[in-house]
Amino acid sequence: MGSELNALIDGLSGHLVCKNCPGTNTRRGVNLPGQRAMVAVLKEILSVLFPGCLAYEPIDHEDVEGIRMRLHGVADALIDQITRIEAYRVLEHSRPQGFDCEARANAVVKTLFQQLPVIRETLQNDVLAAYEGDPAAHSNMEIVMSYPGLLAIAAHRVAHVLYMQDVHLLPRVISEYAHSKTGIDIHPGAQIGKGFFIDHGTGVVIGETCQIGSNVRLYQGVTLGALSFRKDAEGHLVKGIKRHPNVEDDVIIYANATILGGDTTIGKGSVIGGNVWLTHSVPPGSRIFYEEKPV
Repeated sequence: MGSELNALIDGLSGHLVCKNCPGTNTRRGVNLPGQRAMVAVLKEILSVLFPGCLAYEPIDHEDVEGIRMRLHGVADALIDQITRIEAYRVLEHSRPQGFDCEARANAVVKTLFQQLPVIRETLQNDVLAAYEGDPAAHSNMEIVMSYPGLLAIAAHRVAHVLYMQDVHLLPRVISEYAHSKTGIDIHPGAQIGKGFFIDHGTGVVIGETCQIGSNVRLYQGVTLGALSFRKDAEGHLVKGIKRHPNVEDDVIIYANATILGGDTTIGKGSVIGGNVWLTHSVPPGSRIFYEEKPV
């Protein structure tokens, strides 16, 4: 390299590494966990929820000790990462000075671990829903080890528990990892009942304030989104309001349907056809197979 390029690189190096700049993570700062570390923890959790199926060889029968050791490793890693996240929130003033970040992290991990049996039971229902809803599925194990919809919902069920504990960075990284792997974008804030099945999956979008009941089936390209984004008097987006639709139990939504709005509810047992555009509620048992053009 020439001397001018060397000088430019030297100048850029000091300019780009800035402790107080957004998007910079240094060991002399808060030292947030990296994406790779958070994704690694997710993979370990999934390997516990589906023992011997994901990323590992089959386990010995009733290998309680092996699971126990893996859970200890997950707990230690999660506590470390959440402690760093909380320390960053102190720096950003969304937590008070002197806030006990490690105690907070321990409480969050305790809550997650208390929920793991419930998550596992719910995921078993999701696997069965996929097997019963897809004539191309030959076994439950095929679904666990290869279906993108199952990976997306498994990651979501873990992320949602963390999200409900007000730890937003970690669950968002988890959901975006699943999005990158599957093409399925589920915000960790969405509430999703058991027996959930996404067939094919690519292009599915489920917004933060969606509420989805039990035994719901979606196909590729479905969007459960916001109709509009409300702003305050100063032009800033209003956060924390209901923006996304409700989908009641036993609903089927076919490919590329778009359902928008926080006041929109799809009634129990309804079937929404492909390419339908809906911005209003429909009663239970509806059959919607037309395209409602946006205004």
